[in-house]
Order: sequence, then structure tokens, then C-alpha cells
Amino acid sequence: MSRKLSVAWMKRFWNDRSGNFAVATGAVISVLMLAGGFSVNIAQLTLTRSNLQQALDTAVTSTARDLTTHKIDPDDADAMVLAFLRANGTRAFAQAGRVALNGVDVDRSTRMVTAKASVVVDLAFPVFQSSATRRITVESAALYSDKRIEVAMMLDVTGSMAGQKIKDLKKAAKGAVSTFLTGQDPADPRVRVAIVPYADSVNVGALANVVNVETGYTTDEPPAIDSARSASSSSRPDTCATERKGRYQFSNASPWKAMPSRDYRLQFCPGAQLSPLTADKAKLDSRIDSFSADGATAGHIGVQWTWYMLTREWKDFLPAASAPARASDDKAAKFAILMTDGEFNTAFAGVGRREQPRTQQQARSRNHAERLCEEMKKDGIEIFTVGFMLKESAARQVMAKCASPDKASTQHYFEAASGAELDAAFQAIATNIERLAIVK
Repeated sequence: MSRKLSVAWMKRFWNDRSGNFAVATGAVISVLMLAGGFSVNIAQLTLTRSNLQQALDTAVTSTARDLTTHKIDPDDADAMVLAFLRANGTRAFAQAGRVALNGVDVDRSTRMVTAKASVVVDLAFPVFQSSATRRITVESAALYSDKRIEVAMMLDVTGSMAGQKIKDLKKAAKGAVSTFLTGQDPADPRVRVAIVPYADSVNVGALANVVNVETGYTTDEPPAIDSARSASSSSRPDTCATERKGRYQFSNASPWKAMPSRDYRLQFCPGAQLSPLTADKAKLDSRIDSFSADGATAGHIGVQWTWYMLTREWKDFLPAASAPARASDDKAAKFAILMTDGEFNTAFAGVGRREQPRTQQQARSRNHAERLCEEMKKDGIEIFTVGFMLKESAARQVMAKCASPDKASTQHYFEAASGAELDAAFQAIATNIERLAIVK
């Protein structure tokens, strides 16, 4: 090889970069594979953490619910959380020995259930000498309630509710009762519900023995009940009651102080009787099924008797199983649900001898209702209201004013334009009451 050819060959060799490219390509591929392995591991760990967190959240929430409904005792919380955790876990970590419950605590003072769980994960791409497994640990907490709940539902059975509207009300009311009462021990109920249907008056059923039947026009305050007074009276035209008159008109005072009245001008007594607090779903459903639409709208009388169903002042006159808790009892939460499809228009207390009490007392009935609602709130009763297909602004006004103030995401005044919306409103109220019973 000549010297000239040798020098040319050496230059070509020196300038050849094909080997460097191959080496560089190999290095880049190795880095990409390593990065891909890390990415797969991160995705695997993230998904597993998410699954475990979701399963533990469900387990803790379900256990808190069972504690709330007295289905389990606090001492059983560990076993219940673990059972729910495994039942709701995916195959990625729910195998025996892979998921561990690291602790459950039930704080009875704060009513808080907390739990910690972990799972060991086999990495899809172990890297170098690192461990082929990772342990993931998550925590969860939920509130439970030890409060007893008392709910009184005031339901409109006036003439304007005829037809599809009364059918919609029956369906929605029975749905609410089911939501309130399902899942509890009937022998030791946590939730009791009262039903107060109203029209011109309230049919108080067996409580008629504490109602003063007027035989003529009077402005006198009704007398206090005499303990020797007969429980039955042949002079009673029906078992209905209008509002109380006199000093105790806007109070929850018991009949020992003054009886409610049955105004002699009352023209209509609804057939459906009220039902005091009970956990007997079949009884409440039967009472709701008895609703028929007729009569005028004395909404404030419904409000008054709704209060009586929730106040301890009336315990001597109610069945023992229906006796309300004391307002000062921190283990009890009291709620009223007031529903109407129109403007309140009938009243008797304060209506003059020559005035027409039926359908011509809009302002009086509305004002009395609003005052009664304010007194109920002072007595520790939280009020939800529902307007069903309302047309009158005055009807919206009284429902809005009677409702308790909204708290955060808790709505208290609802308007429903259809049967489906009425059902949804009652279900939302039931959910809100359950939440409020936990945080109150």
C-alpha cells in the first residue's frame, strides 16, 4: 500500500462515527427501558393505592353506618372494617396475607372511626438490586352518630291535592318513611317518625280526649284538662282539633296548662288521623294510604300539631313508645318536615264572630304559621319545608320563612314541580337529616 493510500485510509477510519452511534443508541435504549420500568411501577403503585384507599374508605364508612344504626357494637368495628375491606378489594391486593388491617380506633367522645390498612405489592419491574416488593399504607376516617332521631312530617291532604298529586304524595311520603326506618333494630329503633295530615283541621284520633270542644263562639282561653275528664264524650262531633287559643297558642304547653280547641265553626274533619312517633313502618304506610284529598288549608294548625308530636311536654298524653325525648337531651335530634301545595287560608283563633274562618284568613294563617315555626326552632327543632307545585308567592314566603337556615351544603327549603321532584326532595331531606344527626 502506498503511503498516499495509507494516509487516506487512516483518515476515513478516524472520521467514521458509526460505532459511536451504535454505542449511544444502546445507552439511550437502556435509559428508556429503565424509565419505562419506573413508569410501569409508578402506575402500578398508584392504581393499587387508589384501590386500597377506596376499599378502606368504603369499609370505614360502612362500619360507621352500622355503628350509627346500632347494627354492631364498637367492639366489633375491627372485624367489620376488615370484612368490608376484603369484600370491596380488587384481586390485586385482596388475597389472603396480602392486605393487612393495621388498626381500627373508635373514639366515642368524637364519634370518629379511624383505620389504617396496608398491602404488599409485587413490582412489575424490579430495578437493579432494589426490593421486588413495595408496601403501601393508607388511612381513612368517618363519623358515626349515637343520636336518636325524631321526625314529624306535616303533609297536605287538602282539596287541591286531588288526583295525581295525592298519589305522588303517598309515594314520596312512603319512600321517605322507608329511608328513615330501613336497616334499624325494630326492638331498639334509632329513628321514629310521626305523620300529621292536615286540611281545615287535624284529625288527632285518640288525642281527641284532650281537645276542648266548643259549643258556640268564644274568645275564652280553653281550660286545663281535668285528670278525671272522660276519655270519651258523646258530645264530640268528630276527633278533629283546630288551633289552641289564648296565652298558650304559640307554645308547646301540655294540656295540663290549657287544652287545644275544636272550634264550633269547623266544617270539615279529614279522615286520615295523625300518627305519633313510631318505628312501625307498616303502620305509617297504612296511615299514608288512608289519605284522601279534601278541605281547605289551615297550615298553621298542621304546624302546631307537628310540634306537639316532637315536644316532651306532651309525653303524658302520648303512647309510651311515642314519647318524645327531652329537648335538652344531647343524644336526640328533632326534625320537622312541613309540606304544602298552596297558600294557607283558614284559621279560627282571633277570627271574629262575623268573619269567615274558611279560605278567607290567608294573612292570619300565614302569620300564625311563621310564629309557630320560630318558636319550634327555639325549642331545638330543625325545620325542612317543601312546596309542591306552588303558584302563590305567599305560599313560597311562608315555606321559606319556616325553614331553618341552610348550613353549608344542607338545604332546608325545597320546591317540587312534579311527583318525581317531590320524591327527590323528601329523599334529599332524609339524607340531610342523617348527616345533621352526625354533626349536630
